[in-house]
Parts: sequence; structure tokens; C-alpha cells
Amino acid sequence: MIVPVKRLAEAKSRLRDQIGLGAEPSRAHEELVLAMMLDTVAAALSSPVVGRVVVISADPEPGEEAALLGAETLPDVPDAGLNPALAYAAAHVRRTGIPGTEPGVAALTADLPALREGELTEALRHAEQAAGSLGPRMLARSFVADAAGTGTVLLAAPPGAALEPCFGPDSAAAHEASGAIRLSGAWPSLRRDVDTAADLAEALVLGVGPRTAAAYAARAAHPAVDG
Repeated sequence: MIVPVKRLAEAKSRLRDQIGLGAEPSRAHEELVLAMMLDTVAAALSSPVVGRVVVISADPEPGEEAALLGAETLPDVPDAGLNPALAYAAAHVRRTGIPGTEPGVAALTADLPALREGELTEALRHAEQAAGSLGPRMLARSFVADAAGTGTVLLAAPPGAALEPCFGPDSAAAHEASGAIRLSGAWPSLRRDVDTAADLAEALVLGVGPRTAAAYAARAAHPAVDG
């Protein structure tokens, strides 16, 4: 499982402004972004069908913190955006796997603070079932769209298939156009990524992880920094 993380100072700028943390980067905002990532990673690590969790980032802090939970870390060597980072990480995961085997790979967004291990596990099992649905000679990738139906929160490629990430605007349509199968389970905690204050409010209702809850509660103690 690959979890890509932007530089903390650059991540979630819309959210930062909407929840009163100012228009400029602040430590309070970085701690909230970091907390959401760590709760996402913790849920992934707890899934019985996830063999490895690799956090890739050009910022060393997310990897250092995720390593304390048991995740592996990988510097974003391409440092050219999300899709190059994921392609690089997927190649690394397959190159460093058990000799003689080629694992499946999956990409999971880092902004799923309410993620439940059971929902992620079920989605990955659906992805495994979908992998051979096109016939024995075709290996199908699959993805889970976000709550809005336009973005992507999970992209999975079975052994032998390239990950081919198409993240960006309207990524769900882009992944579908690339041949990936859209998975249809409910999975509310998996689909609830956080880009805005409204998204975060919905995640809080679902029940966020302990790190996100603490960082969100602490934000009031940090004055906003205006540009």
C-alpha cells in the first residue's frame, strides 16, 4: 500500500483557510495534515490484507512519523507531482518485494482520517475479485471513487499489472477511461477524503482517528497567521 504525502506546508490549503488557520502555512495546519495521514496509515497497517505500507514524500517529517507506526518510508525522488511519485513508489515496492514474487500494489490517499480497517479490507478484497473479471489474459486495475464520485481514494493493480495512476482533476473518470474498474461498495469512511471544512465536518461525524481528533481540538490554541 502506497500513501503519497505532499510537503506539509503545501498540503490542504483550502482546508487551512476555511477552518481558521490563516491563509499562510502554520504549524497548527501542518500538524492537522500530519495527523490525518497518520490515522490513515494506522488504519492501513491494521488491515490483514495489506502486506506493506510505504509512505512517499519529498518532506521528511511524514515519513519519520509514519515509521514510528511501522510504515516504510521512501523519498519522493521524482518530486514532479503525485502520479510520478506513485509510479516511482510502485516500482520500488515490486523491486523490493519477496524474491520470485510480484505483489499487487495499491495507492491510498493520505487524507482519510475516519478510515476503518474493515472497509479498506473489504474494498481491497473486492479489488482482488475484480482483477480477473475481464478474463484470464487481462489483468484489471480497480479504484474507489471519493464521496463526491469524481475523485479517487484508492487505486489497486494486481500482480502483473502496472498501477498507471491518473490522479488529478476528475481522476475517477480518468481512471475509468484508462480501463480501471470502478468498485461500488458503500465504504463511507474510505470515501470520505478531506479537502474542505465541510469534508472534515463529515469525517468528524463518522469518527476520526485519535491523532486527527487531538490535532483538530488543539487548533484553537494556535492563532491564525495572515499573509
